[in-house]
Amino acid sequence: MTSAICTVFEGHFHRGVAVLINSLYKNEFRGDFYAGYRGTLPKWAEMAINNSDLDWPGVKTLQVAEGLYVHFLPIVTDYHLAHCKPSFMLSLLNGLAKNAEALAYFDPDIVVLCKWAFYEKWMSYGVAMVHEIVSNDMPVNHPTRMEWYDIIRMLNKEPKREIHSYINAGFCGVSRKNIEFLKVWSQIIEVAIKDYNMDAATFIAYDRTSAFYSIDQDSFNIAAMCCESPISEMGPEAMDFVGAGWTMSHAAGWPKPWKKKIFLSALSGNAPSRQDKHYWKNIYYPISLYDTLYVFQKKTETFIATFIGRFYRRY
Repeated sequence: MTSAICTVFEGHFHRGVAVLINSLYKNEFRGDFYAGYRGTLPKWAEMAINNSDLDWPGVKTLQVAEGLYVHFLPIVTDYHLAHCKPSFMLSLLNGLAKNAEALAYFDPDIVVLCKWAFYEKWMSYGVAMVHEIVSNDMPVNHPTRMEWYDIIRMLNKEPKREIHSYINAGFCGVSRKNIEFLKVWSQIIEVAIKDYNMDAATFIAYDRTSAFYSIDQDSFNIAAMCCESPISEMGPEAMDFVGAGWTMSHAAGWPKPWKKKIFLSALSGNAPSRQDKHYWKNIYYPISLYDTLYVFQKKTETFIATFIGRFYRRY
């Protein structure tokens, strides 16, 4: 299978993008990585060159290692970038990644833990997705899901399957034959913004009773319920939310590993997480983010903070 990978980012999230790329390379991914971004490119991408071979305004390409190319694609939008995921993936599959048989999206705070060949196999079974840890138990008659049924019918669609868990939209793997899922996901995001008056520039609505508390993620869940495409689910362990994860490690929530003051956090009763540790294990190659002294400092802090965490935890 010929596959490609994409993400979207802005600001300090470039530090997560670099580590995501490193982890992919470590796990034998070779090919094209498409990074949609808003703002300016980070220092580690300063060697990227204009690429007139790709039909995207302002695109620059950086070869980070043998066989691995990162294409930086400027995104011009007033939407929060999270809400651009399906439309970005569609534009890639219909354009720059037209030769790819599958396309995977990863949030820029994810580290890949297993061989890329597993992901390609996973995407061949259906749209690859992972359960959340929050609201993981979300029955078919959950009140929010009941409202989602109304939205599905409003779109002149019918539920295609019963899903019992809430799904995290930080990862999505789609084979070309299942591109329909992305169209449905994108359509529902537009319904949330235009028909439910959700703020397109906001990540979370802060009203937990809303049918679109998290616009992109709730739309993702609704799409999973009513799409014609088959889906293939893994539990929250697939994002390392419950430990013992071996697929990927998702640093959901705040602070992000590159922003976290590890030692001070440990003194507050929060030991380094698995996500923190996986991040710092993947900072070296092919993209080098930090100088040797800073890396030594963070490794030392992590070691000491882990030791403190054995005896002192908030929970």
